[in-house]
Amino acid sequence: MQNTAFSVNKTLHVRGTVVDLSEPKVMGILNVTPDSFFDGGKYLSERQILSQVEEIESQGATFIDIGGYSSRPGAADVSETEEISRVLPAIKLINKNFPSLIISVDTFRSKVAEVAVKEGASIINDISGGTLDTKMFEIVAAFNVPYILMHMKGTPQTMLREAKYENLLKEIIDYFHAKVHQLHSLGVKDIILDPGFGFAKTREHNFKLLNDLNLLYILGKPILVGLSRKSMVWKTLDIEPKDALNGTTSLNTIALINGASILRVHDVKEAAQAVKLVKALKDNL
Repeated sequence: MQNTAFSVNKTLHVRGTVVDLSEPKVMGILNVTPDSFFDGGKYLSERQILSQVEEIESQGATFIDIGGYSSRPGAADVSETEEISRVLPAIKLINKNFPSLIISVDTFRSKVAEVAVKEGASIINDISGGTLDTKMFEIVAAFNVPYILMHMKGTPQTMLREAKYENLLKEIIDYFHAKVHQLHSLGVKDIILDPGFGFAKTREHNFKLLNDLNLLYILGKPILVGLSRKSMVWKTLDIEPKDALNGTTSLNTIALINGASILRVHDVKEAAQAVKLVKALKDNL
């Protein structure tokens, strides 16, 4: 069960309200891209976006994460202008029609983050942890929004070659410690840690990381886990991503037991059910 030796912040301050993470929350994924690994090209029109967001909200998501740049291994690079043109209409649409959903923008570019927050996004989700755009931390601090700090080495185009570690957990903890210190020095308080499953990590690394997830509690920050339909599921089971829901739910349950505060998923209903079941389990310890 999760390590309780360390005090972990369990609240987020989002645009003047407090989100309680003492009971884990679900973040639904909305990729407005033509080439994301699972749902690329599915949500490009207003009708498609509204239908999917309605489902995400009704099934129990607190957050929705909007991405306009595919970060799957080997994905093609797109321009900053193109990324903005993808995410901005979706943010406007969701703010107008689903005002209770908290919008996260999935970008490593400070300009995209700035424009998105001005338009109504409330969280910045950066796969590069400020590494690919050195102005990102300044933007986070300037707008005083929660920041999802992910661990990755290299870029989406090169990360598979970067999956080399002498001590996986130590390197990840050292990385987070340095980045959190830098953010704190700029006045950023609301930081969520994402260990980056599948980003510059082999399947073996991913399972090691999941097994030792509660060691990240030493950093005192809530943990976001993104395992949804990733290759560690479908390659291990010798299936396709479309068949990986059951495996995803199994690993999400382990992540919750090991201390995850947010599950980032394509399938909200099943993740919300896992949260409810693990809560019942822990309530009866």
